[in-house]
Amino acid sequence: MISFKNFSFKYNNLNENTLTDISFEIQPGEKVLITGKSGSGKSTIAHCINGLIPFNYKGDMTGEILVDGEVPSKSSLFEMGSHVGTILQDQDCQFVGLSAGEDVAFAFENDCIPTEQMRELVDRALEQVDMLKQKRITPQSLSGGQKQKVAIAGILAMQAPILLFDEPLANLDPASGKKAMETINLLHEKQGKTIVVIEHRIEDVLEHNFDRVIVIEAGRIAFDGTPDEILACGQLPQMGLRQPLYVEMLKLCGAELKTEDKISDLGNTLKFKDLVVNRFMSDAFKKKQNTEEEILSLKGICYKYYKDDPYTIKNITFDVKKGEMLAIVGNNGAGKSTLLKTISGIAKYQEGSMYYLGECIDKWSAGKRASAIGFVMQNPNHMITKNIIFDEVAFGPRNFGVSEEEVKKRAENALKICGLYAFRNWPASSLSYGQRKRLTIASILAMGPKVIILDEPTAGQDYTSYKEFMTYLSKIRENGTAVIIITHDMHLALEYADRAVVLSEGTVIAQDTMDKILSDNQLIERASLKHTSIESMGRLYEVEDLSGFIAYFTHRITGGEVHD
Repeated sequence: MISFKNFSFKYNNLNENTLTDISFEIQPGEKVLITGKSGSGKSTIAHCINGLIPFNYKGDMTGEILVDGEVPSKSSLFEMGSHVGTILQDQDCQFVGLSAGEDVAFAFENDCIPTEQMRELVDRALEQVDMLKQKRITPQSLSGGQKQKVAIAGILAMQAPILLFDEPLANLDPASGKKAMETINLLHEKQGKTIVVIEHRIEDVLEHNFDRVIVIEAGRIAFDGTPDEILACGQLPQMGLRQPLYVEMLKLCGAELKTEDKISDLGNTLKFKDLVVNRFMSDAFKKKQNTEEEILSLKGICYKYYKDDPYTIKNITFDVKKGEMLAIVGNNGAGKSTLLKTISGIAKYQEGSMYYLGECIDKWSAGKRASAIGFVMQNPNHMITKNIIFDEVAFGPRNFGVSEEEVKKRAENALKICGLYAFRNWPASSLSYGQRKRLTIASILAMGPKVIILDEPTAGQDYTSYKEFMTYLSKIRENGTAVIIITHDMHLALEYADRAVVLSEGTVIAQDTMDKILSDNQLIERASLKHTSIESMGRLYEVEDLSGFIAYFTHRITGGEVHD
């Protein structure tokens, strides 16, 4: 179905190849994961499959590509669309309709399907991704996760034999991500589609029975084999990729994994039950004790966008401690982003009060609030306004009339904390995505806030960038700065957050440590959280102290202090 033979590609604006001597084949009906670190070349392979290379992205090619019997370079982008249906990572780039329903109907309209039949097909596609209620809403008004669902529904309307998904989990809450992968499975099983998924969240993908894994490293194929082979050999960390948590647990306990153990199915790990449970029972650990000194307090916060609407968030009450990392978790539409806007001062809440270091800040201007509470957007490109890195970090203090001597001191200190001091005179455009994320944090730090809010801080980052980024956030906390993260990533919250606030339907339904939250089945289902593999293994092994089991192995995997 897809064939690459000794294929190499170099973009016109680069001096070196992005892909070098790539050779592999994908058979009809196969379901294949293509993964690798950011910049490895996996998205370039996707562009070669769907025809964006050479029609949208120009460069020099050698070797051969065949896709569903067609040579993409000798076809056209329009013709390749009938062979390969693509879900882009940035869904805004592929919406054409004025409503979700119209967007899904686009393919049917082009095929001149009768109106009544078209409506039935559109409803069926939207229902498959749980978006039928949003049929008449404009795509631009939807959350990131909802946009992705509509894009998937749109691709369901096409009859292309190959479906290509570029990071399908990037903007989805855990439950929606699982449903998206189940939808992909359904397309594979019921319609015999050939499925190619580009994704670095390996655990979330491999639990859905993939046939093969292709790992790209520095533009070359580093691995091509079955999920059982890649998990048993333990090479993923050397490739800058994260192993599934339960595989890390097994290796931590000294398990010798073999391909024939077939551990891509977690149920097949039962043979290691005694090894894992004995390790848990023989060790004990002390959890980090956090300060009880409050820095930010929310009491009864309510907000609605329009006068006659119901409240989007209702009676939100919780505290944030000095030096604490607090995770805000919950499904898409739970009110997380709205809550972020009220805390940062972008949106004015109608009821309730907030206190910063004991002082009521209800009447503070957005500018004054920005000096105390920093807000880092998910996309760093939405925040960077200056050409030179130093000027970007100095921009905020200068706006507040700080002396140039103090501006220099603050900017240089923030750049050192974020590991960017050596690049202070570089253009911001020369930084990688992860470095630009750190630049936005440095810009906020220079303002001197004691609370920093980050919206999906690790979205779209590979495991190497993720670890590096979270290390810098941990450094920031050392001076008492509190960090609030809004995230769908349960691994992130479990490993780094001291506590979590769980939102559902605009209200707080739980406040606790992540190990206790993730050991509560009803809470997980209500808030559409992700069942992590540590929790799933604890349930499989019938461990009585499930929260202790989760906390213990999380500390061991992340190198936390453990006391015998």
